[in-house]
Amino acid sequence: MQKFTKRFIVWAIVVLFILLIPLAMQFTNEVQWNEAIAYGVILLAIGGIYELWQWLKKRNITYRSAFIVGFMAAFFIGWVNGAVGIIGSEDNPANLLYGAVFIVGLIGSIISRFKPLGMARTLFVAALVQLLIPVFALFIWPAQTSWGEAGVIGVFVFNSIFAILFIVSAMLFRCADKIENR
Repeated sequence: MQKFTKRFIVWAIVVLFILLIPLAMQFTNEVQWNEAIAYGVILLAIGGIYELWQWLKKRNITYRSAFIVGFMAAFFIGWVNGAVGIIGSEDNPANLLYGAVFIVGLIGSIISRFKPLGMARTLFVAALVQLLIPVFALFIWPAQTSWGEAGVIGVFVFNSIFAILFIVSAMLFRCADKIENR
């Protein structure tokens, strides 16, 4: 009953704040609808993170570590790519290819039902996709792609760092699978 109560309180607060956003808009012109929607998405994400944490608490420490490493790698790819771009600037269309990493991760996680061995395979594929993106960019936009100050080598090194994080996560998922299947 205590879990239900905590869960209810978290989601009641999220819903309350979402409902307060349009109310606040009645008293000030400072908040626009696009901001209100963004705030609502952020609040829903907070509730989703709470749910995710509750679900992860039921898993072993190796699974949780693997999940956190993979999730943080994906988060930082999105953050860096959106803020400054990985291949050249954030306006470079080649950076849109990084969406493939997220698609692979999402589809692979759903297909594997978040089972450790399936997650390991998914993250190995995500690492491969991460490494292949600059190769595709090189072939698709050879003359048009601005590689920025990092240059081609720097972009490949940067991608390798993220691929290594995905591989570490995949190896941890394999360990978690062995722990669960003892």
